[in-house]
Amino acid sequence: MQLSTPRRVLARATAVLALTLGLAAGSTGLLPGTEAHALPVTDGSLSFSGDDGDWISGGQSYAYSTAAEDHLNISANSDNSLVSLRVDGANGDWWSLDLAAPSGTSLAPGTYTGATRHPFNEPTEPGLDLSGNGRGCNTLTGNFTISAVEFGPHGYVKKLDATFEQHCEGGTTAARGEVHIDNPAPPAELDLGLAVALDGTASSLNGKATLHGTVSCSKPVQVAVSGDVTQVKRQNLIRGSYSTSVSCVPGAPVAWTATAVPTGSVPFQRGDVEVEARATATDPDYAQPVTASETVAVRLTRV
Repeated sequence: MQLSTPRRVLARATAVLALTLGLAAGSTGLLPGTEAHALPVTDGSLSFSGDDGDWISGGQSYAYSTAAEDHLNISANSDNSLVSLRVDGANGDWWSLDLAAPSGTSLAPGTYTGATRHPFNEPTEPGLDLSGNGRGCNTLTGNFTISAVEFGPHGYVKKLDATFEQHCEGGTTAARGEVHIDNPAPPAELDLGLAVALDGTASSLNGKATLHGTVSCSKPVQVAVSGDVTQVKRQNLIRGSYSTSVSCVPGAPVAWTATAVPTGSVPFQRGDVEVEARATATDPDYAQPVTASETVAVRLTRV
């Protein structure tokens, strides 16, 4: 019986937890910064089979592809030394494949021998791990060959053609397979612009400073604008912070307005202030924060 999507997710999470606790007791889980945001594969496949007695494959053959409506997601880490593929089969199967170069080197065409289980491989060793459907190796040896690989920014994998061989627990039986990924050219990174107007107001009623400006963007995003205002007046140091959020779409600058509340009892007054401004948004294609900043002198008029 095929599980519905929510039950498949729960079943997968439960199996992953059991596998992690059973095979990697004492580990700290995923290493910080190991994986970037995984993106769906546009055109790709994973296939593998195993010898009789191989624990991972059970001596069976498996094949998954985007053409068969299986879901594949892939990412690289920040230095392109690791590629991680995740497969959710239309039939409810789930698998993961990690291919890692020795520490400090990017994956490149060539054969990587002496691989051990990622992420527990020694820094000088390549790493490999094929696991899924509730099965994984406690220890493994193997090798893989990269025939083609191309990366984009922030862990984007444009192309990957590789074969691999994995032996569990030092055994002679093996799982052997191949992966092929052919994604389109990577999306452009988010470009974010920020401008602070050189005029603002100081309220005689509540002592707050009102600032304004514009933001610009190369993709539709929600932009958070925040910063600090500093003024020195009659030997008084007056400070306050402000924040606001605006929806930005490409094409024309979008106006923003924010109010800074003085932290002490002295209000903002007419005259010059220093304004530090930051605009932050998340790139929707790469799930990475993008920031623009500016520090300017603004003249406040009294209202």
